[in-house]
Amino acid sequence: MGVGLEDQRDPGALEERARVLAGRFVTTGRIVPGLSIEDGRARSWWWPLPSADDRALLGALLARDDVEEHCAVATALQDLVDAEARARLVAARVRLVSPRRGRRSATDAWLASLTSDDPWLSPSVPMRQVQDLATRLQGWVRRGLPAAGPTRLCLRVHEPFLGDEWRIELLLQAVDEPSLIVPAAAVWSGDDVPELGAEPVEQLLTGLGHAVRVAPELEPLLDEARPVALEVDSGTVLGIIAERATALGEAGIGLLLPTWWTRRGRVGLRARASTRRRSLGSSATTAGDVGMEAIVDFRWEAAIGEERLTAADRAALEAAAAAKQHLVQVRGQWVELRPAELRAVLGAAGQRSQATVAELLRAGMGLDDLDAPDGVDVTGVVASGWLGDLLDSALHTRVAPMPTPAGFVGELRPYQERGVGWLAFLGRVGLGACLADDMGLGKTAQLLATLLAEPVDGPTLVVCPVSVLGNWQREAAQFTPALRVLAHHGADRFSGHDQPFVERALGHDLVLTSYSLVVRDQAELAEVDWGRLVLDEAQQVKNPATAQAGAVRAIPARRRIAMTGTPVENRLSDLWSLMHILNPGLLGSARGFRARFAVPIERDGDPEATELLRRVTGPFVLRRLKSDRSIISDLPDKVEMTDRCLLTREQATLYQAVVDDLLRDADEAEGIDRRGRVLAGLMRLKQVCNHPAHYLGDGSALQGRSGKLTRVEELLEEILADGDRALCFTQFAEWGHLLQAYLRRRLGREPIWLHGGVSRTKRDQMVQQFHESDGPPIFLISLKAGGTGLNLTAASHVIHLDRWWNPAVEDQATDRAYRIGQRRTVLVHKLVCTGTVEERIDEMITRKRQLAERVVGTGEDWLTSLSTDELRDLVVLAADAVEAD
Repeated sequence: MGVGLEDQRDPGALEERARVLAGRFVTTGRIVPGLSIEDGRARSWWWPLPSADDRALLGALLARDDVEEHCAVATALQDLVDAEARARLVAARVRLVSPRRGRRSATDAWLASLTSDDPWLSPSVPMRQVQDLATRLQGWVRRGLPAAGPTRLCLRVHEPFLGDEWRIELLLQAVDEPSLIVPAAAVWSGDDVPELGAEPVEQLLTGLGHAVRVAPELEPLLDEARPVALEVDSGTVLGIIAERATALGEAGIGLLLPTWWTRRGRVGLRARASTRRRSLGSSATTAGDVGMEAIVDFRWEAAIGEERLTAADRAALEAAAAAKQHLVQVRGQWVELRPAELRAVLGAAGQRSQATVAELLRAGMGLDDLDAPDGVDVTGVVASGWLGDLLDSALHTRVAPMPTPAGFVGELRPYQERGVGWLAFLGRVGLGACLADDMGLGKTAQLLATLLAEPVDGPTLVVCPVSVLGNWQREAAQFTPALRVLAHHGADRFSGHDQPFVERALGHDLVLTSYSLVVRDQAELAEVDWGRLVLDEAQQVKNPATAQAGAVRAIPARRRIAMTGTPVENRLSDLWSLMHILNPGLLGSARGFRARFAVPIERDGDPEATELLRRVTGPFVLRRLKSDRSIISDLPDKVEMTDRCLLTREQATLYQAVVDDLLRDADEAEGIDRRGRVLAGLMRLKQVCNHPAHYLGDGSALQGRSGKLTRVEELLEEILADGDRALCFTQFAEWGHLLQAYLRRRLGREPIWLHGGVSRTKRDQMVQQFHESDGPPIFLISLKAGGTGLNLTAASHVIHLDRWWNPAVEDQATDRAYRIGQRRTVLVHKLVCTGTVEERIDEMITRKRQLAERVVGTGEDWLTSLSTDELRDLVVLAADAVEAD
C-alpha cells in the first residue's frame, strides 16, 4: 500500500479499511481532480472529497492522536483513491479530450493525464500555464468544501400546523456534539454559547452560502438581513428533502427531518395472494406439491406501504392531487403524492395477475419488484395460506413440532421434533430445506424420523461422502429398522442382481450412494422417480460449476433437503449454490447475488444486506447451535485453547530458507503458476512447523527437534495419566505415519491411525475398537479422511496437530467428539508455532469465521492471491519464535 500504513497498529486491518474507504470515494463520485507541482514537474491527481458521513470511517483510520501518523494515513489514502480512479477510467477507456498531435495547452494535458496510467504532464507544457491552472483548481475545490469550524449550518423541517405552509428553520449545530443545536434567532440576538465558537454569525452565513449553491430554493433567505426561517409549499420542501439531502450533507449542511420522513408512505400497488392452507403441523400428505416454479394467482390492490386504501382514502388522495398538493396526510401519516402515479395505481387496483412462487417470495422479501401495470411502485406482497407462512419471518417458531413417529426407535428431543415438523412443512409445499444444525445435534435422526412421519411416493435418495455411508446404514438400522435400505455402492452395484436398478430402488424406502457415483451413474439415477433427494455434507456441492453439483441438480425429486453444519464454508457463494439446488430462482442469478449480497457483506460488512439475506433464506435454512442452552441443555462445555509452541533452531533455519524461496517464487512467477508455487510454499512452512523430518522426508529421528512435537508429548502424557482419550487431527498423511510409530515407542500405547487409504470396513472396526473400554486411547486421524461422519464421543480431548486454514473444517473435526452422547467437557487444543505463518493465519481465520455467523467457515485459495508484500508480512519469522539456548 505504500509507506503510509506499514508500521501502524494492525497493518492488514488498516490497509483493508483504507482500501474500502478509497473504493467508496470513487464509487460514489466523492473525488475531485487536482494538479500539483513536484520538483519542477506537474502531475494530475484524483483527490478524495470526504463528506460529513465519512467522519466515522476516517476516525477508524486515525485512531491515535499522532500528527505524523495522520499525515502518513492521509497520503496513503490519497494514493489509493488516485490509483483506484485511474484504474477504472483506463479500464472503461474514458477520454476527456480528443487525441491530437502537437503541443497541448496545460488544460488539455491535465485532462488527458487524468484518464491515463501516467499522471505526469509533458515537460513541454509551459510551467506558467500549469501554475495558473493549479491556482484556479485549488480555488474551485475550496469553494465547494464545507467551512471548517466548531459548528455547521443545520436545516430543520417543520410540518404545517395549520394551512399548507412548511417551515425550514435555520440552526447552528456543534460539529463534535450534534445534540447541541442553537436557533438562528439566538445567534442574531447575541446569546453567549461558548460551544459555538467565536464567530457564530460568520459560520451561519458561510453555511447558508454553501446551502444556497446546493439548494437554490433557499435563495430567498439571502434577501433577509437576519435570516431565521423560510416558509415554502409542499412541492418545494419535498424537492429539498428528496433531491438535495445528499448534496447538502456532502456540503457539510445538517438536515433534521420529522421522524415520519423515513416511514413516509407512497401510493403503490401490492399483490394479494391466497394459497391453500397447508397445516404447519399435520402429517397428512397432499397430492399436489408446489415448488418455486408453481404459478400463483393474485390481485392488485392500492396501498400505502402495508395499508390497503379504503374508498375514503382514495377520495382524499384524488382531491389532494386535484389541488396539486405534493405531501398529504392519510390516516395520520404523510404520503408523497404524484398525480400520474396515483391515476395508474387506482386504475390497476382490482386487476388479477399471476406469478411464480419464486417471484412472489422475492418481491415479498424486498429482492425484486413484480411487473406492475404502467410501471408503478409495488409496495409489497401479502398472502394467506402456506405462502403467507413462508413470508412470515417467524416460520421456524410457528411450525408445529412433530412428535416421535411410530416405528422410530428412541425419543426425539424437542428441538428435533421442531426440525421434523419444519422439514415436513416445506416438503409438503414442494420447497427445498437446508437443515444446518450444528454438528452432533442429530441431523440424520431428524431426517430418518421425517421419512416415517411424512411418507411420500417413491424412495428417498441420500447422497453423501463415501466415508459416512456406513454411518447412515448403522443409524437407519438403529432408529428406523423397518425401513428398507439399499446401499448403492461398490464395483458390483449393477452386476449380480436379478432386477434392474430402477426396480430395486423402487423396492426400497432409502437408497444410499456417494457424490462420486452420482456423476458416474447419473443416467441410471435419473430414471427413478425419487420422492426425496437428500444431500448430506452438502458443502460438497458448494461450487455450482462442478460435475457433482450439475449431476445433483439433474436428479428428479419432488422434495429436496440439504444437510450441512457449514452452509457458508468458504464464502457466500456457497449459500447461493445450495439454494440454487434446493429452490432455484430464490436468490436470483449468481452474478446478481454477488452484486446484491456477496460483495457488500464480505467486503463492506453491510448490515442491511446481511439482514436482508437472513430474511430471504431464513424460511429455508434451519440453524441451531450446541452452545445454545435453549436447544440442548445436557451437552457439556467445549473449551478451545491455542497452544503456542516455539521453533527449535533447526526449525527456524529451515523455515527461513523456505520463506526466502517462497518470496523469490512469488516475485518471479505469474498467474496460475504463481498461485501453485505460493500454495506449495505455505504447505512446506506448515511441514517445517510440524517437524524437520516431516519437511525433509529423510526418515531421521524425531525426538528433541520440534517444539510442537514436545508439546504433543506433554499433552498426551497428561491425558493418558488421567485415563482420558484423545483425537489427534493432521492434514498430512506422512506426518500421521511418522507419529504413529513414534508415539507407540514414547508412550507405550498403540495409536489408531485413520487415513484415506483405510477401507470402509477397517474404518468401522477402528471406530468400534476406540469405543471399547480397553481400546486404544489415542486416535490419529487424517483431517480429510475422518473430519466428518464419525461419532467418537469416547474422546474428551481433541488436538489439532497442524492448522487447517478453514475454521469450518476444523470445527467439523472437533465435532467428532463434541456431539450428542458426550458426557464430559471437551478440551480442544490448537497447536500453533509462535511468530510463524501459523500464528498469523490463526488471527486471520478468527476474523473470517464471523462471516458465517453473521449470515446463517474458508479455503486456502485466498492466500495464493496475496501480493508479495502481503505474503512477506504473513510468513516472515518473528524474533521471538525460537527456543532459547
